[in-house]
Amino acid sequence: MDGTKRITSALLSVYHKDGLEPIVRSLHHLGVHLYSTGGTQEFIEKLGIPVTPVEELTTYPSILGGRVKTLHPKVFGGILGRRGLESDVAQLEEYAIPPIDLVVVDLYPFEATVVAGGAEEAIIEKIDIGGISLIRAAAKNHNDVVIVASMSQYPELQKILDHGKGHSTLVERKKLAAAAFGVSAGYDSAIHNWFTGGTHTLRYGENPHQPAAFHGDLHSMFDQLGGKELSYNNLLDLDSAVDLIDDLATLPGVPFAILKHNNACGCAVRSTVKAAWDAALAGDPVSAFGGVLITTSPIDKVTAEAIDTIFFEIVCAPAYSEEALQVLTKKKNRIILVRKPTAKPTRKRRAALNGTLEQAPDHVLDTPANMRTATKKTPTAGELGDLVFANILVKHTKSNAIVLAKNNQLLASGTGQTSRVDALEQAIAKAGRFNFDLKGAVMASDAFFPFPDCVGIAHKAGITAIVQPGGSIKDNESIAACDANGQAMVITGNRHFKH
Repeated sequence: MDGTKRITSALLSVYHKDGLEPIVRSLHHLGVHLYSTGGTQEFIEKLGIPVTPVEELTTYPSILGGRVKTLHPKVFGGILGRRGLESDVAQLEEYAIPPIDLVVVDLYPFEATVVAGGAEEAIIEKIDIGGISLIRAAAKNHNDVVIVASMSQYPELQKILDHGKGHSTLVERKKLAAAAFGVSAGYDSAIHNWFTGGTHTLRYGENPHQPAAFHGDLHSMFDQLGGKELSYNNLLDLDSAVDLIDDLATLPGVPFAILKHNNACGCAVRSTVKAAWDAALAGDPVSAFGGVLITTSPIDKVTAEAIDTIFFEIVCAPAYSEEALQVLTKKKNRIILVRKPTAKPTRKRRAALNGTLEQAPDHVLDTPANMRTATKKTPTAGELGDLVFANILVKHTKSNAIVLAKNNQLLASGTGQTSRVDALEQAIAKAGRFNFDLKGAVMASDAFFPFPDCVGIAHKAGITAIVQPGGSIKDNESIAACDANGQAMVITGNRHFKH
């Protein structure tokens, strides 16, 4: 009833031979008839294991320089034939097509060839045709056929061969089929991106020893007016910068932010772009060195001259005056970007373990409308404005995160800490190093306070108002501590973890 099927025949066609030997030996031990092509066939023969060349099955040689090997009815008929359908079985017998119960494929390394900076001809030749067709055919007919579409799935196949003695269940086959379609989709997406100019080979990844590429259309989002090529780390910082500035743009005034390693180290909202820059830089003039600068306002000459006094990697704005560009382009490596109005992806994806995580972006923007006052003291109008500003910043800061702000200026933040107390103490210490007076400042937390200790630490530092999402079983203790200290606390109901 579990749809168990025994593997009696297998087609193996892989580019990389790593990890293949144990599978081949297990298949041979189980008496499975092996079919193969080209280099894979030679690999199996060198192991001293019998294998039938696909050319012998099809009676056609590999032609067009290897471009056509497996694309033949005797191959695809054996894979797609439905064992439980009498008409399919009859046709397989009529045309002497042997059923194929297992297909093992490892595709040509298209993406690796692109990342390595291969010539166009070499990249084109690494577009797998037969392999991708085998994957889709076997995955479609997973009711009868086991498909292994990448080396990462070898352990699952080995389990079927060792523990199942070559017998697979429908659940196992369906799981492998789903993974196979994922491989196919990712492969085709990479090819599409390359053809549309959406694949950019980067100098390297996070570190010089890591090859890297960007898949997307940067030109639809930015015009680059000068500087070196964008790096992997530049792109990560830009992604964080764009997300942050778009939220800050909902506030009255002109926002300016400085980012390092995906976190804001300086940020302010003021009536002019120059005033916003001055206040943002004052937040941490040390970390601003080598940072990414972003604003929603055109940059004029006076602002450009102020920016020109420090070393930075990137400046991004919607426009620049001619005089501003004359100032900013004096240093050839500076990356000067003009941001264009472009829709951002509706999903966030990242590789994790042997798969991909996907989620909707955090588009929740907390405003006074959803900030519920939980304490006896209500925040003043000025405090409430600062709480909204600080809460936007903490949303875009690596967790655990604490942000301290006053007068729409980032005073300090605690980023990426394993405890909320550590994040707060880091922020207070940093504010002290730059001589900020925290009396009357506000505090934002990306998640709830599990204990009231942060409230006491904040009060001692001079913080008068706090915003947090709430949700702790000890919320009442934190609220009571605020009441005892004469602090205001508002609760949003929205957590903003960022990892």
